[in-house]
Amino acid sequence: MAAVSMRLPVARKAVVPSAPRGGEKHLVAPGDTITTDTGYMRGHGTYVEEEKLIASVAGAVERVNKLVCVRALKTRYNGEVGDIVVGRITEVQQKRWKVETNSRLDSVLLLSSMNLPGGELRRRSAEDELAMRDYLQEGDLISAEVQSVFSDGAVSLHTRSLKYGKLGQGVLVQVPPSLVKRQKTHFHDLPCGASVILGNNGFIWIYPTPEQKDEEAGGFITNLEPVPLSDREVISRLRNCIVALVNQKLMLFDTSILYCYEASLPHQIKDILKPEVMEEIVLETRQRLLDLEG
Repeated sequence: MAAVSMRLPVARKAVVPSAPRGGEKHLVAPGDTITTDTGYMRGHGTYVEEEKLIASVAGAVERVNKLVCVRALKTRYNGEVGDIVVGRITEVQQKRWKVETNSRLDSVLLLSSMNLPGGELRRRSAEDELAMRDYLQEGDLISAEVQSVFSDGAVSLHTRSLKYGKLGQGVLVQVPPSLVKRQKTHFHDLPCGASVILGNNGFIWIYPTPEQKDEEAGGFITNLEPVPLSDREVISRLRNCIVALVNQKLMLFDTSILYCYEASLPHQIKDILKPEVMEEIVLETRQRLLDLEG
C-alpha cells in the first residue's frame, strides 16, 4: 500500500512580492486613482474620470516621461520585437505555420522566415512548400524570435539562427509572462547538467544539455535517444523549483532558478511541491539574491 503523507494545517504567511532594484513598484487595483495631475497622458490599463487617471486593471504602474500605463500582473503575452519565445505548432498553412505562443492571437512563422535544413540560403521553392510538414508538424515545439508585431497584436516569428528551431526531448512549464525577467540571453546551460530556454511568453523549456552543438542540422534534427535517469531527475527538480518560484511570485532568471535548485537539494524531488518546503527554499533563494545585490 502506498504511503500517505499527512500534514497538520498551518497559518499561511503573506508572501511579499520581490521588489525590483529600483525600489517598490506602485501596485494598483481596478478603480484605484493613479494621479489627479492633468498633465499626464493616458496609457494602456488606465482611463480618465472626473479629471482623475484611474486604473482599469490590477498591476504595476509604469511611467515613461508623461505617459502613465498599468502593466497587468496576470495577462496574456504581448509580443515585442526581439523577444525569445517557445511555441507549439497548431496548424500548417500555405507557406506558413500557425504557432500557439500564449498570446491572444495565434502567432505566424513564415516559410521564408526560417532556416532550411542544413542552413541553406536560397529562395523557397514549391518543393519546400510541399515538404513543410516534414520540417514542422502539428504538436511540434519550437524556439523562435519575434520578428514583428502586427497592428492587431498578432506576432510574426523567425528562426533564422541555428540556436532556434525544433525542440527535442524535455519538459515544458507554463508560467505568467510577467515573472520572466528580460535579459540579454534567454538560453542558459545550467551547471547542474540541464539547460533552460526562458521564453518571454511564459513558456519555459527544460532539456538535457547537449554534449555538442549540431551546427549542420539547421534546427530540425532532434535527438530522440532515451534520456538517462540522472538527467531526468535534474530536469524534474528544476521543473518543481520553477513551480515553487512562481507560487511565491519570485522573478525567473538563470540565477534565481540555480539558487532555488541548490536550496532544494536536501529535499526529495516530490517534496519540493509541499507548501512548507516551497516556502523554505524560496525564502533561502530570495535571501541569497538580496545578498548578491547587496
